[in-house]
Amino acid sequence: MEDLLSATEEAILLDIARTAIESHVRNSDVCVVPREERRLNFKRGCFVTIKQDGNLRGCIGNFQSELPLFKEVSEMAIAAASSDPRFYPLKEHELDSISLQISVLSPLIKIEDIDEIVVGKHGIYLERSHYRGVLLPQVATENHWDRTTFLNQTCIKAGLPANAWQDKDADIYIFSAQVFSE
Repeated sequence: MEDLLSATEEAILLDIARTAIESHVRNSDVCVVPREERRLNFKRGCFVTIKQDGNLRGCIGNFQSELPLFKEVSEMAIAAASSDPRFYPLKEHELDSISLQISVLSPLIKIEDIDEIVVGKHGIYLERSHYRGVLLPQVATENHWDRTTFLNQTCIKAGLPANAWQDKDADIYIFSAQVFSE
């Protein structure tokens, strides 16, 4: 991925995400201070993942953004803490037990051949009809999935049969991510 973030920029984004979540959960004003770092002002998609005791506790993101990255991270952090439909909103007593992970995304690339998917490097975004599913690159690695299992699980996440990726009307996109955690 071009224009990789530095370790300092990663730390700034993690701090922005944590501060935004804590402020939101405590019903305080969320104030994101403008950043001067060039790469933090690029308009890039990102996902913010919240884990609690090693388990998923929330994950929300966008593939594209009209906001500078530092603002998008703040918005997605709040959404992951409060709007992931799989979980109830994060409570104040949970703040000390969570850890954050941010995935800054490359643009989506539509593929015609699944051999283009490199497990551990690519995430998958799949569309068929009005169904959509996405799994970040690290999900396949964390679960020790091969390419076929990764595709099957993306379909399941979309609410489709596991083998729906084989249908001619299924569109498969890949993307890469710079992933960093607290």
